[in-house]
Amino acid sequence: MKKTNKKKVEEIIRVDHAGERGAIKIYEGQLLALNTLVKDEKLEKMIKKMKEHEKEHCEYFENEIKKRGIKKTIFLPLWDLLGVSLGFGSVILGKKAAMLCTASVEEVIDGHYQNQLSELKKDEEKLKKKITKFRKDEINHKNIAYKEGASKDGLYSVFDKIIKTGSKFAINISKEI
Repeated sequence: MKKTNKKKVEEIIRVDHAGERGAIKIYEGQLLALNTLVKDEKLEKMIKKMKEHEKEHCEYFENEIKKRGIKKTIFLPLWDLLGVSLGFGSVILGKKAAMLCTASVEEVIDGHYQNQLSELKKDEEKLKKKITKFRKDEINHKNIAYKEGASKDGLYSVFDKIIKTGSKFAINISKEI
């Protein structure tokens, strides 16, 4: 049985923790906008449900960080601020933008998780099972977002590229630091 490199596993857990926490912060920003400036009860209910999935994911990685003695990324406070700002701003731009925010992030995460699953060996079967489950949740979030109006038409394509570039940037930095 081939063993997964310890550094690689630490990198996976650190970046996934940061990403799941970032997703929570995006949803918190969206909920803040929905509770202060924009009223859309259906959207609010959907976002709260997706946030609950992200909390489950984040708690798992938080526990793995503690159990394995892994350092968290030093950029968590920045990712928190940017996540809340992105979420808040996406709702201000309208429901299509809010849903595109979810779809764009989840498209990046889907590929990211798929890559991780191919890197993990049998000695990390429990971690693989969790990432597989979380990936299914993220794909479901993406599908909901498209069903609810996410669009890449016109200027939304620029918003999509900005979100995806930012997400990939955060992933790459959080792997190492």
